[in-house]
Amino acid sequence: MAETHVLFVEDDDVIREATQLALERDGFVVTAMPDGLSGLEAFRADRPDIALLDVMVPGLDGVSLCRRIRDESTVPVIMLSARADSIDVVLGLEAGADDYVTKPFDGAVLVARIRAVLRRFGHASGSGAGGEGAARPEGGVLVFGDLEVDTEGMEVRKGGEHVGLTPTEMRLLLEFSSAPGTVLSRDKLLERVWDYGWGGDTRVVDVHVQRLRTKIGQDRIETVRGFGYKLRA
Repeated sequence: MAETHVLFVEDDDVIREATQLALERDGFVVTAMPDGLSGLEAFRADRPDIALLDVMVPGLDGVSLCRRIRDESTVPVIMLSARADSIDVVLGLEAGADDYVTKPFDGAVLVARIRAVLRRFGHASGSGAGGEGAARPEGGVLVFGDLEVDTEGMEVRKGGEHVGLTPTEMRLLLEFSSAPGTVLSRDKLLERVWDYGWGGDTRVVDVHVQRLRTKIGQDRIETVRGFGYKLRA
C-alpha cells in the first residue's frame, strides 16, 4: 500500500515538529511548512494526499491557503483552530475545508480524523445511493428534476451541465439522494458522511449543505427546522 503524504502547515515550531514526528510514527509521510506561502509551494510541488492547515499562519493565512488549494484540487483539507467557537472555523469550512480539529489536540484524535477523511475520499460511493423516490435511467443515474446524480461514475449534472463537487460534497449528496423526501438529522449526517462515531460540531454539516446548495440549487435541499435537512424529489 502506498504511503499517505500529508502537507502540514503550522507556524509554531514545537507543535509542528511534535506533530510531524507523531504522524510519521503512524506511517505518514509529512511535509511540514511554517507559513502559508511555503505551504502553497509545497502543495504544488508535492501534490499531497491530504493537507492540515493551521488557521493562523503568517504570509498566507490558513483560510486563504485552503481557498487557493481548493481552486486547484479536491484534495482533502483539515483546518486546525485554537478556538472551537472561532469564526475562522466557519470561514475555513466555507473556503472548502472538509473538517477541522481544535487545538490543543490529542495525536490519536488527529490521526483518527485524518483516516476518517481519507476513508471518505477513498470510496465516495460508500453510502449505497438509490432511494425509491428517484427515477432510475440506465447506469445508476438518479434524476431529480434537472439534477442528475450518477452513482457509479460519481458525477453530477444540473440542466445537462457538469457540477464539480468535492468528495465530501458528493458523499453528502449521495446520502440525500438515497432517501429523497426523508429528513436526515445533522447527527446522522455527521455519522454517515464524516464518519463520526461520537458527537461532532454540526456547523460542519450546515456549511457543507450551504456549499452544496450553491452548486445544485438553493431550493433542492430543504431545511426542516428542529430536525435536519431533506432532498426535494
